[in-house]
Amino acid sequence: MGEQDPTGGRKTAKRGKSAAPKQTSARTPASKTASKTAGKTADKAASRTAGKTAGQKTAAGTTGTRTTAKTSPAQKAPTAKPTKPPRKPAHAEVVTEKGTVPVVNVAPAKTVASKPPGNESRTTLVRRARRINRELAEVYPYAHPELDFENPFQLIVATVLSAQTTDLRVNQTTPGLFARYPTPEDLAAANPEEVEEILRPTGFFRAKTKSVIGLSKALVEDFGGEVPGRLEDLVKLPGVGRKTAFVVLGNAFGRPGITVDTHFQRLVRRWQWTAETDPDKIEAAVGSLFPKSDWTMLSHHVIFHGRRICHARKPACGACPIAPLCPAYGEGETDPEKARKLLKYEKGGLPGQRLKPPQAYLDAGGIPAPPLRAG
Repeated sequence: MGEQDPTGGRKTAKRGKSAAPKQTSARTPASKTASKTAGKTADKAASRTAGKTAGQKTAAGTTGTRTTAKTSPAQKAPTAKPTKPPRKPAHAEVVTEKGTVPVVNVAPAKTVASKPPGNESRTTLVRRARRINRELAEVYPYAHPELDFENPFQLIVATVLSAQTTDLRVNQTTPGLFARYPTPEDLAAANPEEVEEILRPTGFFRAKTKSVIGLSKALVEDFGGEVPGRLEDLVKLPGVGRKTAFVVLGNAFGRPGITVDTHFQRLVRRWQWTAETDPDKIEAAVGSLFPKSDWTMLSHHVIFHGRRICHARKPACGACPIAPLCPAYGEGETDPEKARKLLKYEKGGLPGQRLKPPQAYLDAGGIPAPPLRAG
């Protein structure tokens, strides 16, 4: 038997109940359960207290919206993430009807305008641009490259020579050049002074002589005397840029390309097809408006129109067949009679630029250009 408590049995029993947890040293399952229950109760109480505090703060700062008791400080409204700067694409990009498409073989980090200039929607711009091209195709059904050539070698040399001069002057000069140097091997081995004398009428004849001789040597050494049919190969040749490469690809190999010369740049900006000034960006922007199969003939239509009607200094607006579609109408002469006097080449009853033009051009009333020093 145990010892009796001097203070009485009831007090001993009560003290025994309250002191029981302290006297238990071993961690029994029952004690674990009690501990977990007590911990959860404390956590819930703390959570409710924090929730009420947060709810009171939220209600004070809003228009009557209360936060529930379960809202914790960690569940605050997300802060706006800082916007990232626009990426720089590896290639120029064009915006088509299907989205943004990279354009290869264009200088890196160049981007064309994603929106058409003015208040015109992109869909409206595409429709207007394609309608202009259709109208020009009816006006110039005989549009063609205005350089005389019989093979890719003659075309690439003639295109290099056309810089800073007219196609007419080149066409009057190349017959003598090709009669004396008919192949890349012949021109590569030519005496520079003799070539300079032949090319003198084209202007910048020393630089052009260096280019065509260097071009011929590269064709012989790197391509077996043949003009390559790939853009990446053509632009490596001396004196050959993207414009020249696309002239050769489109007209000697039948591969679509846009020729961005001075006439093309002027007209597409007047028509507000693009606001770009860089030739590579113009090429990409305009190319996105048309199917690839249209690119070569589109170039001919635009260049023909720029040489005959839509001139740089005084466009013949009053005689322009696409005047209703042109945002720049009125920049030139609008009187029909006065405008007709400004027309050039076959539109004005004058000779064209080729000595040997295509038969379709002759059938349409075109007049061949005179030989060098004729008349």
